[in-house]
Parts: sequence; structure tokens; C-alpha cells
Amino acid sequence: MSFQPRIWDIYRSYSRQRFFADLGAGATVGVVALPLAMAFAIASGLPPQAGLWTAIIGGLLVALLGGSNVQIAGPAGAFIVIVYGIVQRHGVGGLLVATSCAGVLLTLLGVFRLGNLVRFVPVSIVIGFTNGIAVLIALSQIKDALGLQIAKMPGDFFGQIQAISTHLDSWNPAALALTLATLALLVIWPRLLNHKSITMHLDGITVRTFARLPAPVVALIIFTTVSYLLHLPVETIGTRFGGIPQELPAFTLPALSWDSVRELLMPTLTIAALGAIESLLCARVADQLATHPAHRKHDPNQELIAQGAANIVAPFFGGMPVTGTIARTMTNLRSGATSPVSGVVHCLVLALIVLLAAPLALHVPLAVLAGVLLFVAWNMGEWNEFARLRQFSNHYRLLLLGTFLLTVVFDLMVAVQVGLVLACVLFVRRMAKLFRVDPLPHAEASFLTWKLHGALFFGATDKLDSVLAAVAVAPTGSHIVLDMEQLFALDTTGLDALQDILKAVQQRNGYLELRNPTEQVASLLERSGFAATLRQQQALPAEAAST
Repeated sequence: MSFQPRIWDIYRSYSRQRFFADLGAGATVGVVALPLAMAFAIASGLPPQAGLWTAIIGGLLVALLGGSNVQIAGPAGAFIVIVYGIVQRHGVGGLLVATSCAGVLLTLLGVFRLGNLVRFVPVSIVIGFTNGIAVLIALSQIKDALGLQIAKMPGDFFGQIQAISTHLDSWNPAALALTLATLALLVIWPRLLNHKSITMHLDGITVRTFARLPAPVVALIIFTTVSYLLHLPVETIGTRFGGIPQELPAFTLPALSWDSVRELLMPTLTIAALGAIESLLCARVADQLATHPAHRKHDPNQELIAQGAANIVAPFFGGMPVTGTIARTMTNLRSGATSPVSGVVHCLVLALIVLLAAPLALHVPLAVLAGVLLFVAWNMGEWNEFARLRQFSNHYRLLLLGTFLLTVVFDLMVAVQVGLVLACVLFVRRMAKLFRVDPLPHAEASFLTWKLHGALFFGATDKLDSVLAAVAVAPTGSHIVLDMEQLFALDTTGLDALQDILKAVQQRNGYLELRNPTEQVASLLERSGFAATLRQQQALPAEAAST
């Protein structure tokens, strides 16, 4: 395949105007990414700098190598549950190995041009596991939102429920107040941009400019200041992690062995599958919303190569899985981004903040970050799809609800695997129902005709039993016609069923004619030799054909 990152396009028609638009968009996204990157890392059982350097290093590689104009990559909420589970079972070293191996798989998917395979995942499965992950993210934040004194949260759903229920008596009113205040601000803040809002009439320019600041950043600044000045008894980044190192991350090699790779096979597949789905869905949404004349639709294979490279490299600097992020990509797009330069700027802004202002993060309350993540979880889920289930078929309901429940109770990879198997089974069932065998009337009793509709494959061959039954009692020497004009597909099992009909016809000294076969059907009949058998049968007298 041709290797052509989208950032190469800037040499064609990049202008000073586009550069300043990308500069502003990148700076905005960099500020937005700050609290989210820290929150995602902490919720995943990692120190906050793991999320920050993942956003910086991973985001930079995706911007430089990716196949999308506006994709912003970094740590994502969808990975919280997966990363937390891997860290609990295999440690941080296991996470680094699984992430690097997943990066290799993503790169191979792009190199072999398999990016379009993600489109074969049904939307019901995507919605099911997205809503399931949102529930698990919200559940994982209850500890910090309530300030519960739980030494170590379990990684499984029922274990978390039990831990929370047995420690409810240790809740912290100050932590709960900060969480609720954060949620309230995140809901109210975007409404300040509404021109009908009363606040817009207080001081037009000042209020409008201030209201454009990202809500998570405003919440972080306001409630960290309140907590610090009032000396609220809540846990902070400093009390739990000792702060964020004000230096570049050290290069470390994870302990890699064949045994560790084999043990981490399922986590690796989970990270790779979710990373591919999240990144390409995010890029597709961005394509649908982009309006700039220079925007081109993303290249899924190039994007997978970039995501693979980011996931291979980030773990060597203590990072976590990297993927495209919808919230930051949409912020980038709405802020006026026109090219991957905005993604590069976003990484540089984040790096400057970490290197110059890391000590300020010491006082950030974990309850505030919990409020941000609860808001992220709410916006991440497509909850209206549950209310709309009655409008869809039982197949759709089973896939969505089954994937949702399996994601919450068991594991994302189990949910996707079971969901895909169910989708295949239900698709086979539906296609089998669509296959029809319609008898056509004829004046002569020895001339029997049926018209086949749909696909004659392994799931539908039983519907030819009616033809076999009719042939068995047909007059000797009957002419049997199967009209295949409406038969668009035939597989080898369907071919075996046709051979059974031919044998039954020959036993009655009759003739079998396959009329008007479509291109695919005719091709299989010729390649299998069945068409030649029919021609030979038609050329022989009835007595010879029956022997």
C-alpha cells in the first residue's frame, strides 16, 4: 500500500490563514485534553502523568502519521475499564506489553488494507458496548465522587458493587459537594454561549469570551482553588500520587517474553479491536461534520498505521493505549481546525503545561476529576437507544442488550465476540427466511416449474424439500424446471441440494433444467461441473440418463 500521511497535504494548499486557524484549534484542544488525560489515567489505576504523556506522544504520532485531517488521539474513556482490569491482573508491565502488541496488530491491519473491516461490526454491537463502558466508567468513579475509604477497588463489576456498598458509611460530604458542583458547572457552562442567556447581556465581549473557555478546565481551576483555600478534607493528586514529575518521561523497556505475550493475548486483542473501532468511528463522524473546503475523507488504513505506531511507542514512555477521541476531535473541528497541524499544536501545548505548570496539579481534588468523568460517561452513552428499542426488530434488541449486559458483567472482548457470533447467526436466520421456492402453474402435469428467490445456501436448503417431494410423485419422464432469475447467490451446500434433486429426477427418468441463472450461480455451476452434468443428461435418451 502507499504510505501517505494526511499532513503531507499541507504542502499543496496550506496558507497562513489555515495555520492560524490550526494554531487556535490546537491550543484549545490542548487545554481541554489536560483534565481528561489525567482523569482517564487515574481512573485506569495509573498515575496522572501516564495519561498526559500518552496524549502528548501518542497524539503527536497520530497527527504526523494519520490519515485524517482533524483526528485528535490520546487516552480515551473507553479504555478505562480494560486498562484497569489489565493492571489489576498483570500489573503495569503487562499493560505495556499488551499495548505494544496491540500496536503491532493495528499496524498490520493498516498495512494489509483491512481498515474497512471495522464497518462489518453492526451498529447495535457498537452502541451496546459503548453504553456498557459508560456504565462501568460511572461505576468506577463512585469511590472518588463520594470520597469512600476503599484501599483498592476490584476490577470486576460485582466486586465493585460489593466494595461500594460495604463502604458507604465512609462517604465524605466535601467530596460529594465538589463532584456535584463540577457536574452542575459542566452542564450549565455551555449555555453561557446561548445568545438568549441573561449573562450575555451583562458584558457582551467579556462574558462571551470567558464562556468560550472549555468547561472541564474552568471546573478544574475553580474547584481546585475553592478546595485549596477552604482546606477541604478531600483526596488530591498530590496526596495519592505525590504530584506530576516536571520532566520528560524516561524510556523504559517492558519485560517482554513469549509467555507474557501468550498470557496477554486476549487483552491485546481487546485493545486492538477497541482502538480500531474507536479511531475509525471517530474519523467517520468527523468527516460527516467537517465543512472546510480543504477537508478530505479519512484513509482508514493510514489511520490504523498511525494508531499502531502510537500504541507501539507510547508504552516505552509509561503510556497507556492510544486511540482517536470523539470529544477532543469534535472540539478540534468546532474550533476551526483544517489539518493535522492542529493535532501537533495540541501535543506541544500539553507538553508545555506539563513541563512548566506540573506543580499546580498537586492540589487538584480527585472528586473534581470524578465529576468530569461522570459527565464524560453520561455524554458517551447513547441512552435514547434503549427507549427506541421497541421500534426495532428482536434481532437488533438482542444484539444491543446482549452486548451491553456482557460488557457490564463480564468483559468487552467477550461482549464483542458473542455479539459478532450472534449477529452472524441472526443474519443467517434472516437470509434463510428470505429464500423462497414458488411453484409456477403449467398446463401439462409432466412439466413442473419452480421459481427460486434469494440465496440458496446452507441455512435455506431445507426449503427445497417441497421440490424433492413433488418430484418423487411426478409422472415418469417429467420435465423439471428451476427458474433462477431471482436467485442471487448459491453456495456448495445449496449445490449439493440441487444434486439431490437431479438424482430424484433421474430416478423418474425425467429431465432437470436450470433456467436463467445469475452470474454468480452460473459461475459455481460451471466450476463444479454440475452444468456439464446437466448438458450430458439432456443429450442422453431417458433410459441412459436413468442408469
